[in-house]
Amino acid sequence: MKRHQPALLGGLLIGALSSLPVVSVGNVCCCLWVVTGGVLTVYLAQQNRDTPLETSEAVLESLLAGLIGAVLTCLVSFALLSWTGPIWQEQVRSQIESNAEVPPAVREWLLRLMNSQGVALLQLAVTVPLFAVFGMLGGLLGLAFFKKKVPPPMA
Repeated sequence: MKRHQPALLGGLLIGALSSLPVVSVGNVCCCLWVVTGGVLTVYLAQQNRDTPLETSEAVLESLLAGLIGAVLTCLVSFALLSWTGPIWQEQVRSQIESNAEVPPAVREWLLRLMNSQGVALLQLAVTVPLFAVFGMLGGLLGLAFFKKKVPPPMA
């Protein structure tokens, strides 16, 4: 395998499972698919080596997997949002406008944010750091599970 191929495969797993409408609910529970992608990344990276994987390499590879997964998730979400956006945007808009407790400045800000680009940008700003951190945590978990043992030195 090439150097970053495990991160690419882990990121593809993260992106695919986090983008599927029903399956993505798994991310509600401690970013399950992101952690799983980090574990997969470290597993694949360790399988290609005879020596134990360094902690720094595991963290960097799983960080990269989390970033790849976040970008893929946001791209798929943006594509779906451009298709289904007008349906839910109208519902949210009517709820915001009918609520008298929302101050006018906040109401105006929320209505401007409700376009597809604003929602996609907000999702990107939240998803990228979140997936990066949980991908690294998954990588550390994978390292604890799959790190090869160093044989004792011959005396």
